[in-house]
Amino acid sequence: MSEHSASSEFPEFSEEELQREVIELEHQSATAARIFDLRRIIGGLFVLYGIIVTIAGITASDAEINKAQGVNINLWTGIGMLLLGLFFLAWLKLRPTPPPVPHVAPDEEQNGAGE
Repeated sequence: MSEHSASSEFPEFSEEELQREVIELEHQSATAARIFDLRRIIGGLFVLYGIIVTIAGITASDAEINKAQGVNINLWTGIGMLLLGLFFLAWLKLRPTPPPVPHVAPDEEQNGAGE
């Protein structure tokens, strides 16, 4: 669709207003993508469940450990989950999602080139 047909579909909005709205929506979408980065969600859940399972392993009775052939499986699994969760959160901190590239509107491009 050309730019001219977009303004004929929405006669109450100018091209500049539509362009600004698109840029604003793109910015909001990029912000939402950074907030809901899967590394944050996965890391947070693994840390939370790791803490719970580690506590279950620390408080395990001898009977529970004997059921697992003498291995405190909850403790080791909880520590593993904690480490994996911390890895995801460290990865998020060390390599964050890049911010969106500022979009230059076509009319601003022409004004900047003419100066």
